[in-house]
Amino acid sequence: MKRIGIDVGGTNTDAALLDGDRVLASVKTFTTADVTSGVRTALNDLLAQAGDAARDTIAVMIGTTHFTNAVVERRNLGRAAAIRVALPASASLVPFCDWPRDLAAKVNGGVYLVEGGHEYDGRPLVPMNERAVAEAARKIAADGIPAVAISATFSPLTAECEERAAEIVRNEAPNVHVTMSSTLGRIGLLERENVALMNASLIGLARETTRAFVDAVRDSGIEAQLFITQNDGTVVKADAAREYPVFSFASGPTNSMRGAALLAGIEDAVVCDVGGTTADVGCLVNGFPREANNVVEVGGVRTLFRMPDLLSVALGGGTKVTRDPLSVGPESVGYRLGQEALVFGGEQVTATDIAVAAGLIDIGDKSRVAGLSADFVSRALAVMHDRIAEAVDRMKTDATEIPLLAAGGGAMLIPETMPGISKVVHVEHNGVANAVGAAMAQISGETDRIYRDMERDDAIAAARADAIAAAIEAGADKDSIKVIEVEDLPLSYLPGRAIRTRVRVVGDAAALKGTVSA
Repeated sequence: MKRIGIDVGGTNTDAALLDGDRVLASVKTFTTADVTSGVRTALNDLLAQAGDAARDTIAVMIGTTHFTNAVVERRNLGRAAAIRVALPASASLVPFCDWPRDLAAKVNGGVYLVEGGHEYDGRPLVPMNERAVAEAARKIAADGIPAVAISATFSPLTAECEERAAEIVRNEAPNVHVTMSSTLGRIGLLERENVALMNASLIGLARETTRAFVDAVRDSGIEAQLFITQNDGTVVKADAAREYPVFSFASGPTNSMRGAALLAGIEDAVVCDVGGTTADVGCLVNGFPREANNVVEVGGVRTLFRMPDLLSVALGGGTKVTRDPLSVGPESVGYRLGQEALVFGGEQVTATDIAVAAGLIDIGDKSRVAGLSADFVSRALAVMHDRIAEAVDRMKTDATEIPLLAAGGGAMLIPETMPGISKVVHVEHNGVANAVGAAMAQISGETDRIYRDMERDDAIAAARADAIAAAIEAGADKDSIKVIEVEDLPLSYLPGRAIRTRVRVVGDAAALKGTVSA
């Protein structure tokens, strides 16, 4: 099965054509300011290189930093209202209360608190005030707010209030997009609500970006299904991705980790992906990134949803290096590396120039770095090596020595030996490991709920069936689905036999060849 993977980073846009697990062709181009042009260029260059080998491509998988960059840079965000179904509880900390002021000023489209919600064991707090929800919906529509995020207490366990509120909003304000927090986050009202509000603010950008990707694939002449990669190393169809853009926030590093695992044939390891702007360090468990179990900040906002456990440091091929005194970063030239680095005719010393001067890589015009002293080069490299080694050590959970997979266009900056690392493996095609990871991504299904009056094995079996059904609905091939994660927690303080069970499964995308759509 031939697939194309494209990953859009802050500096480079990479593309790879795979047939099964074999890389047939790959290209690396600079990311463009509008993102979509870079995707078109990478796709066209890849098809030109692959020639007839690109025939019968059935899927294109794209990973993008477009949505997380929008939050971090405070641009291309729409206004979103918040309806919280929780009174008389949860009134002391209102929606947007912990957002950075500049970001809240751009997004906040109104806050509406109404009676309702549930306790942890599923008992209603008070009956939901449906009239208040309807009045809020009419006010949101009258104010011209395009999207609303609906949250309720313990909705991931009992989504009844959110679902009813969403139905009322759609009836009263059919042109307002609705995001329910129960479809995105986990237990923790404020963090889950924050994710829903972010998602609602990105809906306009997600629709525009997804349509642009669809057009780029269609214009290339490929008749293939378009998928967008997600934070957990899996993909969703384009029409689902435009509804949940937050699930693509950390897809770039995740793609690199998955690609490195495939290229190295190692499923349990530390992965260091050095791009043009940052070095991202994470851990692979059974070939998938270890998930973060704590709060993750995005653009200064606390969130708690499906995100990989990553540590990012400001070190990449475009990192600025200065002399007298020596400093390495945190600033980067980003996608302007091809114009500003010494070896490419610019005037700025970058980490790439240091690597060329040290003989670690041969690109550009190396005569332009001949004037860098050996002492300056060695000291700059030492700083980079120490920074990466420290990041790797912080991500390890025990003292056992494990392999480290070096990936990314800046992988030459990774030291060959580090404490706690058994060996450093520079994987084949490591410069486009992110695109390979995108191309090989699978479709996932997950369930996280409380099962009552059931034995442990029965609860796990029920959760597994729910997760498999979710994966099939998302487009996974039923026969390829496998369980990759099972968690169960007896809840002794609830009446009866109550077990909270979370199951995650993955499967290959069903072969859906045809005209791309979104």
